[in-house]
Amino acid sequence: MGKIVAISNQKGGVGKSTTAINLSACLAERLKKVLLIDMDPQGNATSGLGIDKNEVENTIYDLMIDEAEAENCVVRTEFGRLFVIPSNENLAGAEIELLENENKQYILRDKVQNLRDHYDYILIDCPPSLSLLTINALCAADSVLIPVQCEYYALEGLTQLMKTIHLVQERLNSELQIDGIVFTMYDGRTNLSQDVVQNVKDNLDVRVYKTLIPRNVRLAESPSYGLPIIRYDTHSSGAMSYRELAKEFTRRRKK
Repeated sequence: MGKIVAISNQKGGVGKSTTAINLSACLAERLKKVLLIDMDPQGNATSGLGIDKNEVENTIYDLMIDEAEAENCVVRTEFGRLFVIPSNENLAGAEIELLENENKQYILRDKVQNLRDHYDYILIDCPPSLSLLTINALCAADSVLIPVQCEYYALEGLTQLMKTIHLVQERLNSELQIDGIVFTMYDGRTNLSQDVVQNVKDNLDVRVYKTLIPRNVRLAESPSYGLPIIRYDTHSSGAMSYRELAKEFTRRRKK
């Protein structure tokens, strides 16, 4: 049965979609069958894998409002064993449409259960907010992976996210675990990056991935070409780091 991992941080610009795209691609490169669910109305994970988000027949929006079955929303990418349930701006209206739904926190969980047996990993790219869409992702997930940008306000936003995760664990999904924190946009030449990493380790009782994702120009460029970094520049520091993250990610699940 495949593991479902939500990739979440309510702060924008922390490398959340970048991590979703590139971790998924690197897991597929390691011969894992991976489904990436784009739960962000911006659709960055969709377009970042070369899929025209406005041309797909069915999206996560159609799934959430019960107009399509999960298997009919899955799109095969050009990257081997990687599949996507795409998203576009239509998803922004889903929250209002779902408010009257009695089971509104569990819609995604119920919709994707039948997909578990078909994939090694199902990753969910959450929107950069603590919204009903994010709550759906956390209720569907076995664990949550938290990308944290190495910048001054990182701990402040992280504290609020941790509170939300604990509330979900207490009231909605007691099985949800915190997979860990992965630091992004790391620059080892600056004291700030090193201080942020140490600050989080000192103040939060959460597992931290040893792999650090560097601030890298090629990594920032790759989504505009619809390519994961391992296809855009396979020898870049960004590609090597995400490969190492995928290795650490899978190794943890063997323990």
